Amino acid sequence: MCHKFSLIALIGILVVFSLASAETNVKQCKDTTKPTPLMVDIKGCTQIPCDVYKGQTTVVQVHFVSTKDNIHKLTAKCYATALGITVPYELPDDVADVCQNLLYEAMCPLYATEDVVYDFQFYVDQYYPEIPATIELNLVDKDNEVITCFSASIRVRKGTATNNVNGLEAAEPFLFKNNIKNTFHLI
Repeated sequence: MCHKFSLIALIGILVVFSLASAETNVKQCKDTTKPTPLMVDIKGCTQIPCDVYKGQTTVVQVHFVSTKDNIHKLTAKCYATALGITVPYELPDDVADVCQNLLYEAMCPLYATEDVVYDFQFYVDQYYPEIPATIELNLVDKDNEVITCFSASIRVRKGTATNNVNGLEAAEPFLFKNNIKNTFHLI
């Protein structure tokens, strides 16, 4: 009986651990000399292609090791390939600044062999075409040297009635009528 309980407890622990560390199976960049992250977690996606939704923020956590000493500035550069055409995908400055978006109280400067997690959150605009694409994300230092790089296939889909940020569902704002005062409120 004790043996069965131990086995059930072990299985439970393994299930919880696998759910907590949802790693997305991404690909190495075309230039195989660029270092690949230790792990990439595209929230809500374990296998590529990943579905991203118009009008929502996609959360990607990139766990990587610094390959150089004394990195004071690190910038995310993104490229999108669709229908055989690759174009730079401009990121807002606050998203592209890797140092501002490090998790677990990490901060720049980074040192060689230091492992950190970059919280990359990008908004999928309503005007994006609903086509499959490959996204390549490069984290580059001030000398434009790639510290880490990966690519992932995505499919842009129509948005839903909820936003999914950091794995949490949040309802879209909507108007309701206050019958007492006959006014409308945005909640």
